[in-house]
Amino acid sequence: MTRPAWTDAADVVVIGTGVGGLAAALAAYRVGRSVVVLNKADQTHAVTATHYAQGGIAVVLPDNDDSVDAHVADTLAAGAGMCDADAVYSIVADGYRAVRELVGDGARFDESTPGRWALNREGGHSRRRIVHAGGDATGAEVQRALDHAARRLHIRNSHVALQVLHDGTAVTGVAVGNPDGVGVISAPSVILASGGLGHLYRATTNPGGSTGDGIALALWAGVGVGDLEFIQFHPTMLFGGQGGRRPLITEAIRGEGAILVDRQGNSVTDGVHPMGDLAPRDVVAGAIDARLRATGDDCVYLDARSIKDFAARFPSVTASCRADGVDPVTQPIPVVPGAHYSCGGVITDVHGQTELPGLFVAGEVARTGMHGANRLASNSLLEGLVVGGRAGKAAAAHAEAAGPMPVTVPEPLVHTALKRRDLQTAMTRDASVVRDAVGLERLSDTLSRARMCVVQGRRDFEDVALTLTAQAVTAAALARTESRGCHHRAEFPEAVAGQDRSIVVRLADTVCAEALAVVS
Repeated sequence: MTRPAWTDAADVVVIGTGVGGLAAALAAYRVGRSVVVLNKADQTHAVTATHYAQGGIAVVLPDNDDSVDAHVADTLAAGAGMCDADAVYSIVADGYRAVRELVGDGARFDESTPGRWALNREGGHSRRRIVHAGGDATGAEVQRALDHAARRLHIRNSHVALQVLHDGTAVTGVAVGNPDGVGVISAPSVILASGGLGHLYRATTNPGGSTGDGIALALWAGVGVGDLEFIQFHPTMLFGGQGGRRPLITEAIRGEGAILVDRQGNSVTDGVHPMGDLAPRDVVAGAIDARLRATGDDCVYLDARSIKDFAARFPSVTASCRADGVDPVTQPIPVVPGAHYSCGGVITDVHGQTELPGLFVAGEVARTGMHGANRLASNSLLEGLVVGGRAGKAAAAHAEAAGPMPVTVPEPLVHTALKRRDLQTAMTRDASVVRDAVGLERLSDTLSRARMCVVQGRRDFEDVALTLTAQAVTAAALARTESRGCHHRAEFPEAVAGQDRSIVVRLADTVCAEALAVVS
């Protein structure tokens, strides 16, 4: 072990600058704690997954025909028996308060009449309850408002969280890489809000930073992760030959009457589900995948030509399509399922607390029990706001009780990594919308050939995080011998009674990345 190149201290360190991270940081700051926010990008207003969220925020308003019970019922139905009902109720019931707080920070939502928010309906929802901004630019508005409120916070760019430090009983800080080398920020409370893992795959709706960082950091710290096999593939990602991030085609378009058809003009979801094209995402993604396998086509089509004033109502989608040479006003939009959202993550309660005192988690990287086997549309921003705010307050309270931490010297940062392109190719081939044992075993063998890597920068860290996260996803997918929610096993096409429980993955040896233990 070597002494850190630099040291600092704070009450609360937040890793991530999306909705969960900034909601948490602001909550901790507002109760008087010193807060440092780590952003691995090299600019303050880096594009986050929050920014790309199109549809909106699912929230029950107090003055319409909706109810918390109805929203909870829709969430539980989408979650396919895997949601924690108490957690769902707690988060849904707190949604309106959290959205009003965001409005207090400057967010502005579309209105149907002056003073009354316009509401959309999306797949799996029995009511219109999606508040939105800029038509299909809700995430950008949420991020703008949070960025504006967070201007008073200490946000450090080009700072990569490399290791959560602890003394075996509680958190003591974070090892951080920046242009000056590897340093340590001592802190009694750390909040992981690092986002998702979409770049496990060749093509995803996620921004470049979604590399499973928080999953790896938690596993290395000895904390369990759950439900990682449930990776939601958004049914309608804009089809294109190139990999990397691809534009999302919001579900709200189907809510307004667009239909999914194959190249011959046949409905993709007819006879698959009573809600048709507005079925939960896992159902629609599975239907598209099945149709593509049957026809051999590269994509299906979302026909939105019947929607009046489409370009004005969905300006972001229109711009993305036209940039790819498709005019959605006059042409059907070519779409395929794309890696979109991790329903599982680091196991927490509804206040973001993990089993390790002082470690809190919020946003997509958390597994609160809200999403179960399949996230209901537009519940992600809701959960990020609610649990992010709660985690910030809980982390602040823990920091106040624990007091300052001594400097902990980090362990050497040596892990295994597979070449990113090879990993993404293998994951796309063997752990996509539909999996089977042959492919998953082949994937596990591929991942086992990862080589030792000394972490010397952001790219190295992301590669080791992706490799460990891929190993955890593969282990969980092999262990779930059924199809449930957004986990589809070709040889086990039905849900199995008794498997409606979480699969928890831990590191059996926190020094060896390959030593994963699966606990049902």
